[in-house]
Amino acid sequence: MIEQLFRDLQAALINQGVPSVLAMFVLLGLVIVFGIVVDWLTRRVVLLWVQQKVIDSRMQWDDVLWRHKVFQRAAHLLPGVVFYWGAEVIFADFPNLQAILAKAAILYLVIMGSLSVMSLINAATALADLRDSANKLPLRSLQQLLKLLIVIAVAVTILSVVIDQNPAYLLSGLGAFTAILLLVFRDTLLGLVAGVQLSVNDMVRRGDWIEMSKYGADGDVTDVGLTTVKVRNWDKTITTIPTYALITDSFKNWRGMQESGGRRIKRSLHIDVSSIRFIDDALMAQLRSVELLQSYLESMSTELAQQSESSLSSSPVNGRRLTNIGVFRTYLQAYLRANHNVHEGMTLLVRQLAPTDKGLPIEIYCFSAELQWADYEAIQADIFDHVFAILSNFDLRAFQAPSGADVGRLTQQKA
Repeated sequence: MIEQLFRDLQAALINQGVPSVLAMFVLLGLVIVFGIVVDWLTRRVVLLWVQQKVIDSRMQWDDVLWRHKVFQRAAHLLPGVVFYWGAEVIFADFPNLQAILAKAAILYLVIMGSLSVMSLINAATALADLRDSANKLPLRSLQQLLKLLIVIAVAVTILSVVIDQNPAYLLSGLGAFTAILLLVFRDTLLGLVAGVQLSVNDMVRRGDWIEMSKYGADGDVTDVGLTTVKVRNWDKTITTIPTYALITDSFKNWRGMQESGGRRIKRSLHIDVSSIRFIDDALMAQLRSVELLQSYLESMSTELAQQSESSLSSSPVNGRRLTNIGVFRTYLQAYLRANHNVHEGMTLLVRQLAPTDKGLPIEIYCFSAELQWADYEAIQADIFDHVFAILSNFDLRAFQAPSGADVGRLTQQKA
C-alpha cells in the first residue's frame, strides 16, 4: 500500500512537469523523513512503553536486557529497513544508484544488527553471572570469542557487499592466509584452549586468591578473559597475566584454604638453650597452679614416682625427670586446644626443630578458624603474645641476638 502510494506520488510529480530526477530526490527526501519519524516513534513511544513494562515486571532478565541496551540498539534497525525499502522502490529506474543506496542500507543493518547481538551476548553473560555456578565456567572467554566471531563475520559481510561477491567466495580464499591468521590470533587461540582447560580442571575461578611470583601477582582474580586474567593485588594494583600462562607456568591457588575453613599458622620461637633444665620442687609447685597442666602433672608425677621406686640411684642421669621445655610444649598444646580461635578439626602440633646457633626452635603448627587476613593476623599475634609472656613462668628465655644496648650494658659493667 505504501509502495503504491509512493509510485502514485512519483507519477503525479512527473505529470506536473517535475523532472524525473528531481521527483526521485523529492521522494528520497520523503523516505528519509519517514525513516526519521519511524525512529522517533520507536524511541519515544515503543521504547518508553518497553521501559515501563521492564520497570513493572518482577523478572530479572528484562532488567538486564534493558541495562545492556538490547532493546535500544534493536530499535535502530527499523530506520535501516525503511531506507532499504525506499531505495528499492524509488530508484527502480536507476539501477546503479539503487545498488549503492541498497548497499549503504545493508551495511547499516549489518552493523546495527551486530551491535544488537553483542548487547544480547553481554546480557546473557550478565544473567549467567548471577548463578552460583558461573565462576566454574569460562564465561568471559566464551563472550569474547563470540564477539570476535561476530566481528569477523561482519567484516566478511561488509567486504562482500562492497565488492559485490558472495561471502562463501571470500571464505574460500582464506586457506592461503591460514598461517597469517594463526600468527595474528595466536594469543586468542591459546587463550581459548587455556580457558577451556582452566574451566574443565577447575584450576582457577573469579574470586580465587592466587599467587604467581613470575608476574608479581598476589591477590584476587577479578576476570578470566580470552587472552588475559586480571588479578587485583593486595596493594590494590592490577596485574594482567596471559591466560595460557596459567597452564604453562605454576601458580598457587589459595581456594583450598578458603574452602577448608582454616588458615595455617606456622611459626617458631627460639629458646635459649642455657635456660633449659630439670623441674625442681619450687618450679613444680608453681606449675601446679596452672589449670591446663594440672591433670598432666598429676599423671606424670605418679608415673615418675613409680619409676623412681625401682631405680637404684637418685641421680637425675639415671632416671626420667620432667624438664621445663617438655612441660612448656605440653602447655602450648593444651593452650591451643582450649583456644576457640584455633580450628579443632585440623592438624595441631607443637614440636622441636633441629637446634641452631640461634637456640632451640619450638614450632607451633595449627590452623586459625578465621580466614580473613586481619582476623588471622590478630589471632596469630595473640597466640605468640601469650607464648612470649608465659616463658618466664617456666624459667625459659627466648633467644635474642645482642643489640647495641646489650653491648653497652656489658661495657659499663666491666668498667
